[in-house]
Amino acid sequence: MASRAPAATGRLMLGVRKWYYNLCGFNKLGLMRDDTIYEDSDVKEALRRLPENVYNDRTFRMKRAFDLSMKQQILPKDQWTKYEEDVYYLTPYLEEVIRERKEREEWMKK
Repeated sequence: MASRAPAATGRLMLGVRKWYYNLCGFNKLGLMRDDTIYEDSDVKEALRRLPENVYNDRTFRMKRAFDLSMKQQILPKDQWTKYEEDVYYLTPYLEEVIRERKEREEWMKK
């Protein structure tokens, strides 16, 4: 019985993650998680480093979401971003920018 507890807990947590993902509502506008990150200087630098096609896809999703928001509409359910399809496209670049900034700050302290 104890050996099945972690698997059951993992499935439960996945169910909770999917429920919360749908509850947030950004997926109903066709957005991904990384589209909702607040744009500070680190995020702006990470966006600058994105490949052009990824940046253009992001821009399309943002413009479509703004348009839908102004019209107070959502996408048809078959066009919603699914939990399984959502990828962290910006996070690797953002982590690299933050690491570089911290390294630069440490270097300036010396």
